[in-house]
Amino acid sequence: MLSKVAERLYWTSRYLERVENTARLVSVYDNLLFDLPREIDISWYNLVELNGAQALFEERYRVRDERNVVKFTLADDTNPSSMLSSLMLARENVRTTRDVLPPDSWELINELRIFAAANIHNGINRSARYEFLDHVIKSCQQINGLMNGTMSRDASWQFLRIGRNLERVDMVTRLLDAGAVAQIQGEAETNMAISQVIWGNVLRSSSADLSYRRTMRSAITASDVADFLLRDPEFPRSVRFGLGDMRHAVTRLPHGKAVTGQIDRLLKAVENADVSDLAAVGFRDLLNEVQLDLIDLHQSFGETWFSYDEPEVA
Repeated sequence: MLSKVAERLYWTSRYLERVENTARLVSVYDNLLFDLPREIDISWYNLVELNGAQALFEERYRVRDERNVVKFTLADDTNPSSMLSSLMLARENVRTTRDVLPPDSWELINELRIFAAANIHNGINRSARYEFLDHVIKSCQQINGLMNGTMSRDASWQFLRIGRNLERVDMVTRLLDAGAVAQIQGEAETNMAISQVIWGNVLRSSSADLSYRRTMRSAITASDVADFLLRDPEFPRSVRFGLGDMRHAVTRLPHGKAVTGQIDRLLKAVENADVSDLAAVGFRDLLNEVQLDLIDLHQSFGETWFSYDEPEVA
């Protein structure tokens, strides 16, 4: 396989996963608005900080309110990580790799792009936001389901698998960080116990509430949710599962041993993580370290399999 094709497949799954996960991240905060007491004002600007896009946001907007943050996160074409930007990039990568992807994937990604562009105002406005984001999430799952059910488990599939898992692991750490920030901020403004509300929404944003109840068999607590989303070996959106699945994909490719050590170190760090106090500085530092390690891992993928460090379509 040409290195350019391999990289485009890798970025196809990353961008598609990013579209879905961005919708999930906005959903967390949108749901919190309805579930938390009115006296608690959770800052939407946290979403900008979680994505490390403060400088870019400040160039475009003066007010850090809900509308500006949601517009920047979902629709702003100057933000390369916005949902619409990621969707356009996913579409372009699918277009240029149509000979190795299921034919229907091109039709489905086009339908999603047209829908998102035509209805993005529903995502920005709160009244129809849930329906819009839900449609985007389900459409991404439909495309992933098509690929999962029809592609041979050859090199093409392994590069899609690596990209999807790397992006998913990164976003799970950001969802956990969003939950920790919301709890710290909320409890600073009120004496109420709001942990169950916040972490229940974090679970639902990852479609993890049913699996959590079946696995943990306990009420929702911050430490149990963090433990489940970080270390559960069976749930496909947990950090441990994603890293393990990525490692298996890497071993199926030539020269995969060059990066397995990095994945193993990440797995060990997650396994040894202290989740007893999510409000502690150490927990958020851990999440930040995992995100930085994922950046290094991405760089190693480029050095191992791709002919250039950054994607040609970016």
